[in-house]
Amino acid sequence: MIADEPVSALDVSIQAQILNLMLDLQRDLGLTYLFISHDLSVVRYLSETIGVMYLGKLVEVGPADDVYYRPVHPYTRGLIDTVPVANPAVAQAREDKGVAGELPSAINPPSGCRFRTRCPRAQDICAQQEPPLRPFTAAGHLGACHFPLSEPEAVPAATAAP
Repeated sequence: MIADEPVSALDVSIQAQILNLMLDLQRDLGLTYLFISHDLSVVRYLSETIGVMYLGKLVEVGPADDVYYRPVHPYTRGLIDTVPVANPAVAQAREDKGVAGELPSAINPPSGCRFRTRCPRAQDICAQQEPPLRPFTAAGHLGACHFPLSEPEAVPAATAAP
């Protein structure tokens, strides 16, 4: 089942009811969802695997907790930083406040890494080469960034992306 932003415009209590219903249906009927959302906290609640796309390119994919708690791509970090936090002191203490800058054209995307025009880590190579999706953990956490937020673990070649 494909669900594109199914709870984005709903009240929080209604969101919770819908998400819990989706989880019940998934368990009872063996459903698989392609759940599309900008709210990674909602995606994490419902998903075992998360894929993050930017301008039509997959920039990170992996087990939900790995992607959410240990992101390797700056765009993923920016999405997570936009998740509301109930504690005002914690919210103000955040170093990052999301993704800065203007969204480039999807029709005429930037050369190399599509995120480079908004990325605080971008360097010359980012304009010249699109970074490959490469393994960061043996558990299947992949990222596409020349200057990731963390270094890859020693991953056996058999788990590398094609």
